[in-house]
Amino acid sequence: MNVNKTKEAKLAEMGWRSGTVAEFLGLTPEDSAYIELRLALSSSLRAYRKTKRLTQTQLAKRMESSQSRMAKAEAGDASVSLDLLIQSLLALGATRADLARIIADGGAA
Repeated sequence: MNVNKTKEAKLAEMGWRSGTVAEFLGLTPEDSAYIELRLALSSSLRAYRKTKRLTQTQLAKRMESSQSRMAKAEAGDASVSLDLLIQSLLALGATRADLARIIADGGAA
């Protein structure tokens, strides 16, 4: 038995259960997919901004927004709309094909 299995068995003996975050939070598959989509767009936004060598403040000016809003967008904050994430990526030069790849692959292009 490997270390993780041994540890898991000991915890189970003490009444603990293991599982996924989705199970713990009671997320549906749709909820999980939506969260993964937001996180993929957010991390891609940060990657695109850095590739363009822009600060969050510079991107915010392009978007007529604030630096703190861009920071929230890159952090995947739930208060940031998908519209802002997508518009920001487009403003940084992402194409529809790039957006499709981000959505399909779940990560930065």
